[in-house]
Parts: sequence; C-alpha cells; structure tokens
Amino acid sequence: MKILAIESSCDETAAAVVEDGRKVLSSVINSQIEEHRLYGGVVPEIASRRHAENIVAVTEKALSDAGVALNDIDAVAVTYAPGLIGALLVGVNFAKGLALAANKPLIGVHHIRGHIAANYIAHEQLKPPFLCLVVSGGHSHIIKVEDYTKFDVIGRTRDDAAGEAFDKAARAMGYPYPGGVHLDKASKLGKLGNFPLPQPKVEGSPYDFSFSGLKTAVINLLHRAEQRGEEVCREDLAADFQKTVSDILVTRTMAAAKEFGFKTIVLAGGVSANSGIREGFEKACKKQGCQLFMPPLNLCGDNAAMIGSQAYYEYLAGNTASLDLNGIASMPIDKSW
Repeated sequence: MKILAIESSCDETAAAVVEDGRKVLSSVINSQIEEHRLYGGVVPEIASRRHAENIVAVTEKALSDAGVALNDIDAVAVTYAPGLIGALLVGVNFAKGLALAANKPLIGVHHIRGHIAANYIAHEQLKPPFLCLVVSGGHSHIIKVEDYTKFDVIGRTRDDAAGEAFDKAARAMGYPYPGGVHLDKASKLGKLGNFPLPQPKVEGSPYDFSFSGLKTAVINLLHRAEQRGEEVCREDLAADFQKTVSDILVTRTMAAAKEFGFKTIVLAGGVSANSGIREGFEKACKKQGCQLFMPPLNLCGDNAAMIGSQAYYEYLAGNTASLDLNGIASMPIDKSW
C-alpha cells in the first residue's frame, strides 16, 4: 500500500511516499529555519504563508522521486494535530483536495504518533508494546505504546517542553536559533560540574516533567554574572545544562519502564537527536537490561515519512477521515478526530 503523506505542522513543508508503513520511497522537506532565525523563533503567519507557497512543488517532487503518479497512490495522509493552526490548515486543506480529486481515502495523523512511527521506518523489527519517550520543541511525554494506534500517556511536561527549554536556555547564552543544536555542540567543549543546576519534580506525579524552573535558573545565573561583571564559560554551562536535562529524562523514563515492566525503550521527537540524551539512554538501558531504539538523525525532526508510516497503521485500524477533517492546534495523543 502506497501512501502520499503531507506534513506542515510547524516550519517544515514536507511530503513523502511510504509503502506498507515501513519503506520510504521518497521524502522531501522544505525548511524555513533560515528565515525564522531572523526573528529568533518561528513566526506562525510567515510559516503558514511559506507552506502555501511551497506545498505544491514539494508534493510534486515527492511523487516524482518515488516514480509514481497520484493515481498510483492508495491513500493520502496528512498531519492534522497538534501544531500551529494556520500551518496545519494549509496541509489539511491541500490533502483534502488531493484525496477528493483522486478519489482516494484520506487519513488524518496525529503529529506525535508520527514521531513514534519514525522508528518503524528505521527498525523493521520494532513492534508494540514498548515504552516511548517523546521529546520535542513542544512535547515531553512518556507513553505506553500498547499497539500501533493505542497509547497511554503516563508522564508529561507541566510547563516548558524539553526542546523549548533547550532553545530558551541557548538563547540566553547567546546562541542563535534554533539553539538546541548549538548548545549540544558547545556542551562537547565544556567541563561538567561547574554549574550545579536544579532537577525540578512534580509532587505526586513521579513521571511528569517541569523544565521551566531549570530554564529560569540558567537565565538568572547569567543575569547575576552580568550584573557582577563576571565571565561565564558558555561551554561549561551548556555541558551542565544538557547533562541535567538528560538525567531528568533518563531517570524518569527508566523508572517508569521498571514499574510497568517494559524491556523495550524507544526515543522519538526532534530532541531525541541530542547527543547527550542519546548517550544517557544508551548507558541506562545497558545497565537496566533494556533494548533501546532511536530514530536516525534524519528522522528525528519533522518529516512526512513518519506521517506516512503511522498512516498505514491508522488505515489498517479503520481510522480514515472524511472531508470535514479540520486542523487542531492542541490534541492529546490518545484522542482521535
């Protein structure tokens, strides 16, 4: 089954053709990072306009690269939630038009389900059930993946997501947007232990996260140093910040795996590309006797291939959409349109 998938939830316009949920025939991504860097972050109105300008060409290239025509496609899939509402609507409406014109089934895909499915592309042997940590710019979730379309969230962020904390801390340190990748590189040059940082916990919710206080601690540290005329080694601070975030994510995920009896751990989302987090999980899983699956770096960020992969399993479960499918800015992973 060949699925044409479209992703436009944030600042990447992407299209892909995926066969049977596991084989990527093509994957095209048009990134807007350089333009949004001018503003220090994603500007929703600009993102929506660029999606509208680029989506036709990106989709045509995805079909061309796969060597197929629209009539050869068995279904059209699209990210419909969560994300920037204007950006989502561009993709949803375009996909609905394609599905109607070609008389093909329409499949709506939850963005976070797609991130998890990126691992199905990279790891043919991976099948549910497993425990998954999803870490991205807007999400930090510990999820019991009981089946391809059945999810149970047992931990989530109460304020900032891990990726948001990385970007805001990096910005305070003077790194350009997107800051997370620059902070990761800087951490490799720094020395650990010079900046002890807090590891906030949520009382009564051992698997929930709170990164706002950690981010604020970094900002306050930099402000105090500036007021005193003191120099702060950015590389050392980056190393300690990254290690602290990694420790928080690893310890809570591994504790959940132990309590709920999971021996398979999966990482997903853009922040799963972070080298410190990947190394932390590799060590923890080896120590706890768990098998670890991580997406390759090219599948960590937003892409349409992951949407096409999840769409296949949604289709098998009977989760197709009608033409009244709408974009939804915020939606839990365990809910459906």
